[in-house]
Amino acid sequence: MLERVRASIPALPPAEQRVAKLVLSDPRGFASTPVGELAERSHVSKPTVVRFCRSVGYDGLADFKLKLAGTVNEGVPFVHRSVDEDDGPGELIVKVIDNAVSAMLKYRNNAQGHAFERAIAALTQAGVEKKRIEFYGVGNSGIVAQDAQHKFFRLGVNTSASSDGHVQVMSATMLGPGDCAVIISNSGRSRDLIDVADIARKKGATLIVVTASSSPLAQLTQANSQILLAADHPEDFDRYSPMVSRMLHLMIIDILTTGVALRLGQGLRPALQEIKRNLRSRRYATPE
Repeated sequence: MLERVRASIPALPPAEQRVAKLVLSDPRGFASTPVGELAERSHVSKPTVVRFCRSVGYDGLADFKLKLAGTVNEGVPFVHRSVDEDDGPGELIVKVIDNAVSAMLKYRNNAQGHAFERAIAALTQAGVEKKRIEFYGVGNSGIVAQDAQHKFFRLGVNTSASSDGHVQVMSATMLGPGDCAVIISNSGRSRDLIDVADIARKKGATLIVVTASSSPLAQLTQANSQILLAADHPEDFDRYSPMVSRMLHLMIIDILTTGVALRLGQGLRPALQEIKRNLRSRRYATPE
Protein backbone atom coordinates (compact mmCIF):
# COMPACT_ATOMS: atom_id res chain seq x y z
CA MET A 1 0.00 0.00 0.00
CA LEU A 2 2.81 2.42 0.86
CA GLU A 3 4.53 1.49 -2.40
CA ARG A 4 1.34 2.43 -4.25
CA VAL A 5 1.21 5.82 -2.53
CA ARG A 6 4.88 6.46 -3.30
CA ALA A 7 4.44 5.52 -6.96
CA SER A 8 1.38 7.77 -7.34
CA ILE A 9 3.07 10.99 -6.13
CA PRO A 10 4.23 12.31 -9.55
CA ALA A 11 0.68 12.09 -10.95
CA LEU A 12 -1.00 13.88 -8.01
CA PRO A 13 -1.75 17.61 -7.75
CA PRO A 14 0.68 19.51 -5.49
CA ALA A 15 -1.77 19.67 -2.57
CA GLU A 16 -2.43 15.92 -2.67
CA GLN A 17 1.30 15.28 -2.95
CA ARG A 18 1.69 16.92 0.46
CA VAL A 19 -0.86 14.50 1.90
CA ALA A 20 0.97 11.56 0.30
CA LYS A 21 4.27 12.67 1.82
CA LEU A 22 2.62 12.88 5.23
CA VAL A 23 1.41 9.29 4.83
CA LEU A 24 4.89 8.08 3.93
CA SER A 25 6.57 10.00 6.75
CA ASP A 26 4.22 8.72 9.46
CA PRO A 27 1.86 5.96 8.24
CA ARG A 28 0.96 4.77 11.72
CA GLY A 29 0.13 8.28 12.88
CA PHE A 30 -1.86 9.03 9.72
CA ALA A 31 -4.06 5.97 10.33
CA SER A 32 -5.10 7.21 13.79
CA THR A 33 -5.25 11.01 13.31
CA PRO A 34 -8.50 12.97 12.75
CA VAL A 35 -9.04 14.49 9.33
CA GLY A 36 -8.78 18.06 10.64
CA GLU A 37 -5.35 17.49 12.07
CA LEU A 38 -4.24 15.66 8.93
CA ALA A 39 -5.32 18.64 6.83
CA GLU A 40 -3.51 21.04 9.14
CA ARG A 41 -0.30 19.03 9.12
CA SER A 42 -0.41 18.75 5.31
CA HIS A 43 -1.34 22.45 4.86
CA VAL A 44 -4.38 21.50 2.79
CA SER A 45 -8.16 21.48 3.23
CA LYS A 46 -10.15 18.56 4.63
CA PRO A 47 -11.72 17.76 1.22
CA THR A 48 -8.21 17.56 -0.26
CA VAL A 49 -7.33 14.78 2.20
CA VAL A 50 -10.42 12.85 1.08
CA ARG A 51 -9.66 13.49 -2.61
CA PHE A 52 -6.14 12.15 -2.11
CA CYS A 53 -7.52 8.88 -0.71
CA ARG A 54 -9.76 8.50 -3.75
CA SER A 55 -6.97 9.45 -6.14
CA VAL A 56 -4.86 6.51 -4.96
CA GLY A 57 -7.75 4.05 -5.38
CA TYR A 58 -9.72 3.96 -2.12
CA ASP A 59 -13.35 4.73 -1.33
CA GLY A 60 -12.52 7.60 1.00
CA LEU A 61 -10.61 8.52 4.11
CA ALA A 62 -12.20 5.87 6.35
CA ASP A 63 -11.42 3.08 3.86
CA PHE A 64 -7.88 4.37 3.36
CA LYS A 65 -7.15 4.61 7.09
CA LEU A 66 -8.58 1.17 7.82
CA LYS A 67 -6.41 -0.52 5.21
CA LEU A 68 -3.38 1.57 6.11
CA ALA A 69 -3.67 0.45 9.73
CA GLY A 70 -3.55 -3.18 8.58
CA THR A 71 -0.55 -2.50 6.36
CA VAL A 72 1.62 -0.90 9.03
CA ASN A 73 0.53 -3.13 11.91
CA GLU A 74 3.64 -4.14 13.85
CA GLY A 75 2.00 -7.07 15.59
CA VAL A 76 3.02 -8.42 18.97
CA PRO A 77 6.73 -7.68 19.48
CA PHE A 78 9.03 -10.66 18.85
CA VAL A 79 6.11 -13.00 18.07
CA HIS A 80 4.51 -12.28 14.70
CA ARG A 81 4.29 -9.16 12.57
CA SER A 82 0.60 -9.50 11.71
CA VAL A 83 -1.19 -10.41 14.93
CA ASP A 84 -2.62 -8.33 17.76
CA GLU A 85 -2.56 -9.19 21.42
CA ASP A 86 -6.35 -9.56 21.62
CA ASP A 87 -6.71 -11.80 18.54
CA GLY A 88 -8.61 -15.02 19.09
CA PRO A 89 -7.71 -18.41 17.57
CA GLY A 90 -9.86 -17.79 14.49
CA GLU A 91 -8.18 -14.46 13.78
CA LEU A 92 -4.73 -15.97 14.40
CA ILE A 93 -5.41 -18.70 11.85
CA VAL A 94 -6.44 -16.22 9.18
CA LYS A 95 -3.64 -13.71 9.84
CA VAL A 96 -0.78 -16.18 10.12
CA ILE A 97 -1.84 -18.14 7.03
CA ASP A 98 -2.63 -15.03 4.98
CA ASN A 99 0.75 -13.57 5.90
CA ALA A 100 2.52 -16.73 4.75
CA VAL A 101 0.50 -17.05 1.55
CA SER A 102 1.12 -13.40 0.68
CA ALA A 103 4.88 -13.82 1.14
CA MET A 104 4.89 -17.01 -0.96
CA LEU A 105 2.99 -15.38 -3.82
CA LYS A 106 5.23 -12.32 -3.75
CA TYR A 107 8.29 -14.56 -3.89
CA ARG A 108 6.80 -16.54 -6.78
CA ASN A 109 6.39 -13.34 -8.76
CA ASN A 110 9.87 -11.99 -7.94
CA ALA A 111 12.00 -15.16 -8.02
CA GLN A 112 14.78 -15.10 -10.61
CA GLY A 113 14.63 -18.17 -12.82
CA HIS A 114 18.16 -17.75 -14.17
CA ALA A 115 19.61 -17.90 -10.64
CA PHE A 116 17.76 -21.16 -9.96
CA GLU A 117 18.96 -22.50 -13.32
CA ARG A 118 22.58 -21.85 -12.34
CA ALA A 119 22.10 -23.36 -8.89
CA ILE A 120 20.36 -26.50 -10.15
CA ALA A 121 23.02 -26.98 -12.85
CA ALA A 122 25.88 -26.66 -10.33
CA LEU A 123 24.25 -29.03 -7.84
CA THR A 124 23.44 -31.56 -10.55
CA GLN A 125 26.99 -31.51 -11.86
CA ALA A 126 28.33 -31.98 -8.33
CA GLY A 127 26.04 -34.96 -7.87
CA VAL A 128 26.99 -36.58 -11.18
CA GLU A 129 30.72 -36.08 -10.57
CA LYS A 130 30.46 -37.36 -6.96
CA LYS A 131 31.57 -34.01 -5.59
CA ARG A 132 30.52 -32.70 -2.20
CA ILE A 133 27.40 -30.64 -1.51
CA GLU A 134 27.58 -28.96 1.90
CA PHE A 135 24.70 -27.09 3.56
CA TYR A 136 25.58 -24.45 6.14
CA GLY A 137 23.30 -22.49 8.46
CA VAL A 138 23.23 -21.31 12.07
CA GLY A 139 20.33 -21.05 14.49
CA ASN A 140 17.00 -21.41 12.71
CA SER A 141 18.76 -21.50 9.36
CA GLY A 142 20.66 -24.52 10.65
CA ILE A 143 17.34 -26.36 10.80
CA VAL A 144 16.73 -25.56 7.13
CA ALA A 145 20.24 -26.80 6.31
CA GLN A 146 19.47 -30.12 8.01
CA ASP A 147 16.22 -30.39 6.06
CA ALA A 148 18.15 -29.74 2.84
CA GLN A 149 20.64 -32.50 3.63
CA HIS A 150 17.77 -34.85 4.45
CA LYS A 151 16.23 -34.20 1.04
CA PHE A 152 19.42 -34.30 -1.00
CA PHE A 153 21.00 -37.45 0.41
CA ARG A 154 18.06 -39.45 -0.97
CA LEU A 155 19.18 -38.36 -4.43
CA GLY A 156 22.34 -40.40 -3.97
CA VAL A 157 24.68 -37.41 -3.78
CA ASN A 158 27.55 -36.81 -1.37
CA THR A 159 26.00 -34.31 1.03
CA SER A 160 26.09 -33.17 4.65
CA ALA A 161 24.82 -30.29 6.80
CA SER A 162 26.46 -28.37 9.63
CA SER A 163 25.28 -25.66 12.03
CA ASP A 164 28.41 -25.53 14.21
CA GLY A 165 30.77 -22.69 13.30
CA HIS A 166 33.98 -24.64 13.93
CA VAL A 167 32.80 -27.66 11.97
CA GLN A 168 31.71 -25.37 9.13
CA VAL A 169 35.17 -23.82 8.91
CA MET A 170 36.80 -27.27 8.77
CA SER A 171 34.30 -28.49 6.21
CA ALA A 172 34.69 -25.44 3.96
CA THR A 173 38.48 -25.72 4.14
CA MET A 174 38.27 -29.21 2.66
CA LEU A 175 36.12 -28.15 -0.30
CA GLY A 176 37.51 -27.82 -3.80
CA PRO A 177 36.56 -27.07 -7.41
CA GLY A 178 33.30 -28.76 -8.38
CA ASP A 179 32.03 -28.90 -4.82
CA CYS A 180 29.03 -26.78 -3.77
CA ALA A 181 28.56 -24.83 -0.55
CA VAL A 182 24.90 -23.91 0.02
CA ILE A 183 24.73 -21.21 2.69
CA ILE A 184 21.38 -20.35 4.25
CA SER A 185 20.91 -17.22 6.35
CA ASN A 186 17.87 -15.13 7.22
CA SER A 187 19.78 -11.94 8.05
CA GLY A 188 22.86 -12.56 5.89
CA ARG A 189 24.93 -10.93 8.64
CA SER A 190 26.23 -13.92 10.57
CA ARG A 191 29.99 -13.58 10.92
CA ASP A 192 30.40 -17.37 10.94
CA LEU A 193 28.58 -17.82 7.64
CA ILE A 194 30.31 -14.88 5.94
CA ASP A 195 33.68 -16.35 6.95
CA VAL A 196 32.68 -19.81 5.73
CA ALA A 197 31.46 -18.39 2.41
CA ASP A 198 34.77 -16.65 1.89
CA ILE A 199 36.75 -19.82 2.72
CA ALA A 200 34.66 -21.98 0.38
CA ARG A 201 34.99 -19.44 -2.43
CA LYS A 202 38.77 -19.26 -2.07
CA LYS A 203 38.98 -23.06 -2.20
CA GLY A 204 37.24 -22.98 -5.58
CA ALA A 205 33.83 -24.31 -4.53
CA THR A 206 30.63 -22.93 -6.02
CA LEU A 207 28.69 -20.77 -3.56
CA ILE A 208 24.89 -20.94 -3.57
CA VAL A 209 23.57 -18.44 -1.03
CA VAL A 210 19.97 -18.19 0.21
CA THR A 211 19.57 -14.87 2.02
CA ALA A 212 18.21 -11.31 1.86
CA SER A 213 19.30 -9.51 -1.31
CA SER A 214 20.74 -6.45 0.48
CA SER A 215 22.71 -8.33 3.13
CA PRO A 216 26.52 -8.47 3.46
CA LEU A 217 26.44 -12.18 2.61
CA ALA A 218 24.53 -11.45 -0.60
CA GLN A 219 26.97 -8.68 -1.52
CA LEU A 220 29.92 -11.04 -1.04
CA THR A 221 28.25 -13.51 -3.38
CA GLN A 222 27.46 -10.96 -6.07
CA ALA A 223 30.89 -9.35 -5.91
CA ASN A 224 32.50 -12.71 -6.69
CA SER A 225 30.12 -13.92 -9.42
CA GLN A 226 28.61 -16.67 -7.30
CA ILE A 227 24.94 -17.70 -7.09
CA LEU A 228 22.44 -15.71 -5.02
CA LEU A 229 18.92 -17.01 -4.41
CA ALA A 230 17.50 -13.87 -2.84
CA ALA A 231 14.78 -14.48 -0.25
CA ASP A 232 13.32 -11.11 0.68
CA HIS A 233 10.33 -10.99 3.00
CA PRO A 234 8.51 -8.53 5.29
CA GLU A 235 9.83 -9.88 8.61
CA ASP A 236 12.31 -7.82 10.59
CA PHE A 237 14.95 -10.43 11.46
CA ASP A 238 16.01 -8.41 14.53
CA ARG A 239 12.46 -8.30 15.87
CA TYR A 240 10.27 -11.25 14.91
CA SER A 241 10.55 -15.00 15.09
CA PRO A 242 11.60 -16.41 11.69
CA MET A 243 8.27 -17.80 10.47
CA VAL A 244 7.79 -16.58 6.90
CA SER A 245 11.52 -16.56 6.19
CA ARG A 246 11.90 -20.20 7.24
CA MET A 247 9.02 -21.26 5.00
CA LEU A 248 10.55 -19.37 2.08
CA HIS A 249 13.92 -21.02 2.67
CA LEU A 250 12.33 -24.48 2.90
CA MET A 251 10.43 -23.80 -0.32
CA ILE A 252 13.65 -22.77 -2.07
CA ILE A 253 15.26 -26.03 -0.94
CA ASP A 254 12.24 -27.94 -2.32
CA ILE A 255 12.66 -26.19 -5.68
CA LEU A 256 16.36 -27.08 -5.79
CA THR A 257 15.71 -30.69 -4.77
CA THR A 258 13.03 -31.12 -7.40
CA GLY A 259 15.17 -29.50 -10.08
CA VAL A 260 18.18 -31.68 -9.34
CA ALA A 261 16.05 -34.85 -9.17
CA LEU A 262 14.62 -34.10 -12.61
CA ARG A 263 18.10 -33.47 -14.04
CA LEU A 264 19.48 -36.70 -12.60
CA GLY A 265 16.73 -38.53 -14.48
CA GLN A 266 15.13 -41.95 -14.41
CA GLY A 267 18.11 -43.59 -12.76
CA LEU A 268 16.95 -42.24 -9.43
CA ARG A 269 13.58 -43.94 -9.52
CA PRO A 270 14.62 -47.49 -8.47
CA ALA A 271 16.55 -46.17 -5.46
CA LEU A 272 13.68 -43.94 -4.35
CA GLN A 273 11.22 -46.80 -4.75
CA GLU A 274 13.42 -49.08 -2.67
CA ILE A 275 13.67 -46.43 0.06
CA LYS A 276 9.88 -46.22 0.15
CA ARG A 277 9.54 -50.01 0.37
CA ASN A 278 12.05 -50.26 3.21
CA LEU A 279 10.41 -47.40 5.12
CA ARG A 280 7.00 -49.00 4.69
CA SER A 281 8.24 -52.15 6.40
CA ARG A 282 9.14 -50.08 9.47
CA ARG A 283 5.54 -49.10 10.13
CA TYR A 284 3.55 -50.91 12.80
CA ALA A 285 0.20 -50.04 11.27
CA THR A 286 -0.48 -50.38 7.56
CA PRO A 287 -3.47 -49.03 5.66
CA GLU A 288 -6.25 -51.51 5.02
